[in-house]
Formats: sequence, structure tokens, C-alpha cells
Amino acid sequence: MAFPRSSGILLHPTSLPGPYGIGELGPEAFQFIDFLFEAGQSLWQVLPLGPTGYGDSPYASFSAFAGNPLLISPDLLEKDGLLSRKDLKTLPSFPETYVEYGDVIPFKTKLLHKAYETFNADASSGQKVDFERFCNENSS
Repeated sequence: MAFPRSSGILLHPTSLPGPYGIGELGPEAFQFIDFLFEAGQSLWQVLPLGPTGYGDSPYASFSAFAGNPLLISPDLLEKDGLLSRKDLKTLPSFPETYVEYGDVIPFKTKLLHKAYETFNADASSGQKVDFERFCNENSS
């Protein structure tokens, strides 16, 4: 089987820059994809994207099926109306060159709980329909 020649890069999304202490699948990921395209690259290889276990390693996941909630972008949750600018205003002082999971996990968990509460209280009918469809399509 012949495949066309291609090239790309290996980069885990947690290594992307961003204000929330860990790289995410949000605006910075979209910018990275644009960069790859402009650089003539055709592949973005990532490490496992599940929730991390012991040592915060992507290879020590608690699940082969679940996604890592730390990869959820607060900026995209704000865009969807599930978080407010006020929710994102006060940020801890995160290191810029590595992920400090002990600080990131409680911060992001609090934001995700807030988004969940907002969804339950204020989701539009379209958001609720989309959520139900997602749940039904992925119930297995």
C-alpha cells in the first residue's frame, strides 16, 4: 500500500501556551493547526488524551475512553455562554514553562463545575438538544 509522503509534528496539547496553566483544545490549538498548515505540515500527532493518572503522565490514564477535562478550553466555554469574563478574570500565577498540575486541577475543576451549573440552569434549547444527541450517539 503506497501512501503519499507527508510530515508533521508530535506535540501534546498540554504543551501549547495559554493563560490557564495548561495547553488546551481551544484558540491556541486552532492557531497551532493554522501554523502547521502554513508551514506545509500535514500531520499533528498527539500523545494519549485521556485523564492522567499517577505522575500526571498521558500514558498512565484512568480510562481508555474518557477525554481529559483539563483539555477543555475556558475561552470556548465563555464563547458558548457557559462561563463569563468575570469567571476568567482572576487567574492563579501559573508557571509559563511547565504544567503545575497541583494548581491547574483545582482551578480548572472549579471552572468546569461553574460551566456545568450554568448549562443546567441556562442552556438554550439548541444546546440541550445537541447535548442529548451527543449522549445518545455515544451511549455505548
